[in-house]
Amino acid sequence: MPSSATFRAWAARVPAGFIFAVKASRYLTHIRRLREPKDPVEFLMERAGELGSHLGPILLQLPPDMPIDLDRLATTLDAFPSTVRIAFEPRHTSWFTDGLRALLTERGVALCLADRRGPLMPPWRTADWGYLRFHAGRARPASCYTEPALAAWASTTREQFGSSSTVYAYFNNDHGGCALRDAAVFGRLLAGQGVEVARQPDVADDVLRLPRR
Repeated sequence: MPSSATFRAWAARVPAGFIFAVKASRYLTHIRRLREPKDPVEFLMERAGELGSHLGPILLQLPPDMPIDLDRLATTLDAFPSTVRIAFEPRHTSWFTDGLRALLTERGVALCLADRRGPLMPPWRTADWGYLRFHAGRARPASCYTEPALAAWASTTREQFGSSSTVYAYFNNDHGGCALRDAAVFGRLLAGQGVEVARQPDVADDVLRLPRR
């Protein structure tokens, strides 16, 4: 866990409106596996709270081998302040039940819609905001996205959340250096479908040109 001073330094260096998305520590999700979450969550919030107005959503990503346990999840969600936006990314197929959907909807927790090779997330909207995670596209170089793939995701985003809901979208695991370009193209495609985009990079068309296969 970074020190309090590190979190404060991050907050001091970024411009107004910049948002940090914090990923909950592996100690809580992978070692404790959501058991006895009170102390780990308090420690996380003590540090992440140093970001102040720059603190965005917190992601709970579970290990792939952790099966469903709604009681542990509910206790963990209760440990967070009600003012914090939580996104949940389970990776074991046993989680995708009506019980999970009901719990997340009741608590206003966003199911992370993760684009990966498996298992795929069900297209549930469980909160009045959204969280998208682009793990790996199928273009070349590896992990880059094609424009048709991003256009399909833009349509899904508009259909799920409308034109003005708050939706966070992240491109990661990018070994080909495409993440910034892919994000810029995604923003342009969303704007083209009438979706309000918070900010669009001023990038030349030749940089934004994506592979189609």
